[in-house]
Amino acid sequence: MRRRFLQVDVFGEHPYEGNPLAVVVDAEGLTTAEMQAFAHWTNLSETTFLLSPTHADADYRVRIFTPTEELPFAGHPTLGSAAAWLTTQGHMRTSVDLVQECEVGRVEIRHQDDVFSFKAPPLMRSGAADEHVIAEAAGALSIHRSSIIDAEWIDNGPGWLGLLLESADEVLALTSPTSGLSLGVAGAYPPGSPFAYEVRAFYSSHGITMEDPVTGSLNASLAQWMIASGRFSAPYRVCQGKAVGRNGIVSVDVDEGGDVWVGGNVAVCVSGEVDL
Repeated sequence: MRRRFLQVDVFGEHPYEGNPLAVVVDAEGLTTAEMQAFAHWTNLSETTFLLSPTHADADYRVRIFTPTEELPFAGHPTLGSAAAWLTTQGHMRTSVDLVQECEVGRVEIRHQDDVFSFKAPPLMRSGAADEHVIAEAAGALSIHRSSIIDAEWIDNGPGWLGLLLESADEVLALTSPTSGLSLGVAGAYPPGSPFAYEVRAFYSSHGITMEDPVTGSLNASLAQWMIASGRFSAPYRVCQGKAVGRNGIVSVDVDEGGDVWVGGNVAVCVSGEVDL
């Protein structure tokens, strides 16, 4: 069956500088196995499938797959799916608010021109990590335990262990880990820099660890941690992707109710059909 298909770039300062996402728009009738097989074939960090919502206040429902598993939530697929849905529905407007339905619940999305933002969902797991886990993470990254200033579980779906290093330079110097942990690492830029901190995301699944170019879920949970701990005050911007040749920029803000919003540019780069 021919289905509408788009590939979008998310969080890039310019198109093709962020994190690509494959979106199958007309996903009704596909089985979980068929979705997983196609996500494995695209070999992108995530592929999404848009479906009719089951909640009356949601605009659409999304299922999110890595090449190896389904995720209950992920950030760049949330923003990219919103742009794809608006584009194919024929009512891409300069500004609009959306509600996306996914496994973690309903996620609010804002849109202004090419900038999309989502309200960070509550953390599924939080709190300080045990010392043996921090030591494992340090060993996996080939750094001394003393290089890790702080560590927290910041799990909003993918299952991140957040690590804070002293500086952005230390983050950029990291080598890819071999641990089975999914590690989100941040290090601050000097005062006066255009970015608050540098981020790298090492996602582990089924024995395979990959570095994600620009990661919305991680940046959302990092922001919740950093703001709650008083290390940073919103609004601010985060840089991610330099280590893998990308130029990702993530904006973080807090609304009057105290909710964290994470956003960035989204560009539709490929549109057509796929036979699934």
